[in-house]
Amino acid sequence: MKIGGTSLEPLFIWKKKHSIADAVDFATSVAATLARLGSGAYVAHIGNRPAKLLELYEREVCPFSRKVREALSILDLDAIVHPCAPEPRRFRSAVEGYVGKFQIPLLVDPNTSATITDSDAIVRYLFRHYGDGQVPLPLRMGPLTDASSKFASLLRKSKAAESPPTKEPDDLLELYSYEASPYCRLVRETLMKWEVPYIVHNVARGSPKRGAFVERTGKMQLPYLVDKARGIEMFESRAIKDYIEDHFGSNGHRH
Repeated sequence: MKIGGTSLEPLFIWKKKHSIADAVDFATSVAATLARLGSGAYVAHIGNRPAKLLELYEREVCPFSRKVREALSILDLDAIVHPCAPEPRRFRSAVEGYVGKFQIPLLVDPNTSATITDSDAIVRYLFRHYGDGQVPLPLRMGPLTDASSKFASLLRKSKAAESPPTKEPDDLLELYSYEASPYCRLVRETLMKWEVPYIVHNVARGSPKRGAFVERTGKMQLPYLVDKARGIEMFESRAIKDYIEDHFGSNGHRH
């Protein structure tokens, strides 16, 4: 088909391929959630709340980091996240400064001065200090937990492509999310790709913070990104991913 001498066929083919790629991407994200039986979808075991934000150095596609993120989601804990790409650059020196080598996940708790690297130790610590002390079954099955988490990571392995960090936000981005959401995962992977630090506000199902979120935004829909420096607040994973790419990814070099 041509209009005004310009062929629309290549555009139609691109859009079709783009839609197929998006569908496959979302399908594997759903599969990653199913591989972990939806762990991190619901809030439970809530205990004391930390006065200061926890800090987590992690990698979205790392199976051990996933266990820690699930624990944060279940416990309804917010945190400053330092997402590390497969070839970490932006946060490597910070991690090495804490533990003498690059090892993630790394939890830093300014409330207790604790610095912990082993994922199982981090999970136990979180439920002991900020829960009821009981680690949920999906996070305490030892080799089975690790195997399912590794399988979930394998499903998203293609999202771990190396990208050099570019522009950091003037103020930390804020992401309303929860671990088991396939849509939220797509956004977190983009933040990991460009090593963009952010505050995660976990609002899994049953979260007592959901009421305030709906009051703020007018509806219960995730993910939701806030960029205070630019006065931007937005829904929709595709729009958020594009925004991150445009302002903090490779496209950010042109801004």
